[in-house]
Amino acid sequence: MSEFRKTHEGYLYFITLTVSGWVDVFSRREYAEIIIENLKYCQVNKGLEIYAYVIMTNHLHLIVSRDKGKIGDWVRDFKSFTSKELTRLIKKNPQESRKDWIQMVFKFNAKLRNKEFGFSFWQDGFYPVCLDSNAKIDQKLDYIHINPVKAGFVSNSEDWRLSSAHIESPIKVLEF
Repeated sequence: MSEFRKTHEGYLYFITLTVSGWVDVFSRREYAEIIIENLKYCQVNKGLEIYAYVIMTNHLHLIVSRDKGKIGDWVRDFKSFTSKELTRLIKKNPQESRKDWIQMVFKFNAKLRNKEFGFSFWQDGFYPVCLDSNAKIDQKLDYIHINPVKAGFVSNSEDWRLSSAHIESPIKVLEF
């Protein structure tokens, strides 16, 4: 991995995790809940410090840090666990009308990347940006919270339930 994409303990990072093929998986509440529950678990058990987040229909943005352990190691484990869990849920969900198409996209993306497993739920990478100034923090925080507004889902960022901007955010975040 190039030095440009490495992460280090104790630093604040903006990261993005994207579903393969930009499939709108998190438009279904039960799939978004898996992400929420796993982020909460990681806060308690993996030393993940979340300062801001938004879960969109096909990707998520976070501002995070870890005092012990690198963000890259956490991302690897998080993506591995959630991809298995979400793929299993999609396969067994009788209400999932897009099941065959989603599986086809994930299989295609796995083949494209020469993955040894049959499915590729997440795109490779997470594009960490070290937030080493207040200006960078403010810019990324605004970017995260305006994402659902720019996508046309809500008029105000505070109205998107799956965001740290929402007053009743399902994930508790730390203050800067």
